[in-house]
Amino acid sequence: MRKIIMNLAMSLDGFIANEDGSFDWIKGYEDSSLNTDNPYNYEMLLEDIDIVVMGKRCYEQDMHLEFADKTVYVATHSSISDYDNLKFCSSEIVEVIKEEQQKPGKDIMLFGGGQLINAFLKVDCIDEYIIGVIPVILGKGRPLFYGGHLPIELKLEEYMIDNGIVILRYVNR
Repeated sequence: MRKIIMNLAMSLDGFIANEDGSFDWIKGYEDSSLNTDNPYNYEMLLEDIDIVVMGKRCYEQDMHLEFADKTVYVATHSSISDYDNLKFCSSEIVEVIKEEQQKPGKDIMLFGGGQLINAFLKVDCIDEYIIGVIPVILGKGRPLFYGGHLPIELKLEEYMIDNGIVILRYVNR
């Protein structure tokens, strides 16, 4: 069965964007002295993905343009017609993606944002969590985790360090 993989970056204090949705702080620094031998390979991850799921705010910031060769589901409360590789979902996005998960194909990536991730957390259907921890403390912004769901036990499968960014890959037990 296809895996549902969450792939996001967050600040050390748990935010995925500033309050205005900007994310220009997502970067490492020019010191590779602590880099691990197993660098994070985002392009390789994308080779095994054929569906990307994002919220409307990500869509409005043109983040879907990075995924022109994939089917992109956009969770929204607005009525927007599908076009090109974009499918707008105003119904229950989790159920739609769980149906897609049963079909043949590659894995499915949850791209953002926090409210979208929270909907998947509430039904505990994320198979892998890839989180890049950015070396910055924002103090406020849009959180990755909203809470309100049962505890989910994870197992650390891999960690990588790339120019000060710690990338953690957990699997759902």
